[in-house]
Amino acid sequence: MVFRFLDKACIKNEDGNNRRKESPWRLCSVSQVEKVKILIAVIPIFGCTIVFNTILAQLQTFSVQQGSTMDTQLTNSFHIPPASLQSIPYIMLIFILPLYHKFCVPFATNITGHESGISPLQRIGSGLFLATFSMISAALMEKKRRESALHSGKTISIFWITPQFLIFGLSEMLTAVGLIEFFYKQSLNGMQAFFTSITYCSYSFGFYLSSVLVSLANKITSASSNAGGWLSYNDLNKNRLDLFYWLLAVLSFLNFLNYLFWARWHSHHSSPPPQPTELSKDGGYENIP
Repeated sequence: MVFRFLDKACIKNEDGNNRRKESPWRLCSVSQVEKVKILIAVIPIFGCTIVFNTILAQLQTFSVQQGSTMDTQLTNSFHIPPASLQSIPYIMLIFILPLYHKFCVPFATNITGHESGISPLQRIGSGLFLATFSMISAALMEKKRRESALHSGKTISIFWITPQFLIFGLSEMLTAVGLIEFFYKQSLNGMQAFFTSITYCSYSFGFYLSSVLVSLANKITSASSNAGGWLSYNDLNKNRLDLFYWLLAVLSFLNFLNYLFWARWHSHHSSPPPQPTELSKDGGYENIP
């Protein structure tokens, strides 16, 4: 593990033949130092999931607004509530996740030799890569919806909006499960609950970044155009939501490239956390040559 300079925090200072009493704020146990190392090492991986959750925020806001302008009629007496489309990724998780572990994992294990088919980092990367195509699908669909409404006066079916949810459902299955698996394999005893909790911090950061991007996009595009910003109007036919989706697709791809760098760095510079038998009760190492 890198960050060896942190090892100085668990070295006792001596004054002659007498050991000086150290403050607990200056002297740490070995286990405390190891936990800090692990935390610092996983922060870049955690940071790469923020843009992913920004995309999730857009699917829960603008996609619902899209659906409200489309033909929601399923039968003569039943209309699909646009907000219900958000359930598609989670319904997919219920059905696809067991199939993934039943068929895909054994098949991949025979090829890679890895117990879970692919490593958690590879699983997260696959999910982040698919998130880009979710935004590409959303941009193409919005362009079709807008042109149909403006040029031909037609209202297309709400089913056109489902591909972006389906792709994101696959993306979330890989990213969310891979992230939890990665955190559990990296953490020492007592850190699992903490790492589970910071995954929800990624949701909050992602939703906050979503509002920041909307404000910035409006401000920048309003300044460069007399026709108003991309998202300045309440009418989607006057907005350019498709261009905003393309912006998110580019940011998602750049985020994926950034993730590749940090995943490669983590694979080459990190080591598995010490096993419980290697740490004594007072934080020192035991049975280590």
